[in-house]
Amino acid sequence: MENYEVVVLGGGPGGYVAALRAAKLGKKVALIEARDLGGTCLNRGCIPSKTLLRHAEVIETIGKAKEWGIETGPVTFSLTKMLARKDAVIKQLRSGIAYLLKKGEIKVYNGFGEVRKDRTIAIRKQEKEVLISGDNIILATGSKPLVPPIPGIESAAYFTSDTIFDIEKIPASMVIVGGGIIGVELASIFASLQVRVHLIEMGERVVPSEEPEASELLMKSLEKKGITVLANTKVVQIEQRGSNKFVEIEKENSDKEIVETETILMAVGRTANTSSFSELNLEINGPFVKVDNRMATSEPGIYAIGDIIGGWQLAHVASAEGLVAAANAAGETEYMNYSIVPRCVYTSPEIASVGMTEREANQQGIDYKIIKIDHSSNGKALAQDEKEGFTKLIASRRYGEILGVLMVGPHVTEMIAEASAFMRLEGTVEELASMIHAHPTVSESVYEAAASWLEKGVHH
Repeated sequence: MENYEVVVLGGGPGGYVAALRAAKLGKKVALIEARDLGGTCLNRGCIPSKTLLRHAEVIETIGKAKEWGIETGPVTFSLTKMLARKDAVIKQLRSGIAYLLKKGEIKVYNGFGEVRKDRTIAIRKQEKEVLISGDNIILATGSKPLVPPIPGIESAAYFTSDTIFDIEKIPASMVIVGGGIIGVELASIFASLQVRVHLIEMGERVVPSEEPEASELLMKSLEKKGITVLANTKVVQIEQRGSNKFVEIEKENSDKEIVETETILMAVGRTANTSSFSELNLEINGPFVKVDNRMATSEPGIYAIGDIIGGWQLAHVASAEGLVAAANAAGETEYMNYSIVPRCVYTSPEIASVGMTEREANQQGIDYKIIKIDHSSNGKALAQDEKEGFTKLIASRRYGEILGVLMVGPHVTEMIAEASAFMRLEGTVEELASMIHAHPTVSESVYEAAASWLEKGVHH
């Protein structure tokens, strides 16, 4: 039986990054992946959705171009070619990961790994089984889509975020259950393909993890795209009749109605994959594995990262956790810091934020000041015909320390890195306002917010 100094269970953005870090620290490393390298993010999540969102952006731009004096013929879609491009992007990135693992001399086992009580790991593929052992084990098994027990769903055909990117044809209509990040991004994609979309959210607004003004602006944008957004609404029953589904919904006022649809997409959240280490007696935190700030579990030598520990459940957070876990598994001492985590929604307009929300600043009793700069007077936003959006800055009155930034608009998922860097370095509003920003750029709104916070704004 082969023994390794570090064994990583799961080859997603947390797992493969952990394996590479441990190998660079001189350890003998094995990585076990049941499906494809890159995990959910690369193969069934972040990358395919962002590739198709780019397609949606181009389709929407073609539609806008008529108002700019650019005429085209009727727009046609080839789902086959779109999905082929998506697959090509995935394949290229997956090959890149395989190359890095090979270069790092990391042994990759393709199969389902199961950690036993004696901490040996059984790897099964088809009818074959291989046993290995590890001095340290990093659990990075990720999550799977959560499907709620809605009456009738067991006999109805539906998609999840894991299966939707293999859809064979563009449906005429779609009901998306869940208005979180996954739901709104997929609603944007299919609306651009001229699908009649109903987006159903139990809460009072879409993307409830973000501040209300961002959710409200996005909701209006979704409705402009022809999406029917139903907040404060729940699905009470689903019935399959022939090729169509009949979705019974109940609104906040207890009124009920039936929505007929060709396709259903369940996007209500994800649940941790814990079956591969169920024999271990790990301390848990609700449905998740409990870890400390070293990513260590209650069992010595066993670490956990990514979706199985709950928290942010973001690919870039899993990667950061993987780096910390690998360092500690290799004998170093590192700690995870969650104080500055950028959060992104890739719809049109995009949403990006980092740090505290206004509500969190209130709850902590901080004396703060807020400035909000609309993009309606931003030269670049106007030139791009994407003036809907804003930049919101939260900073402490005492020292001017930047506490949080929220942006809605074009390219803000790229721009959020500037705010994150300032906060990481404990930058102040005064320092931000003294930095020259290129013109014309949407990022000028960050400067404008800082200058206005200091009551030195030129345009605001």
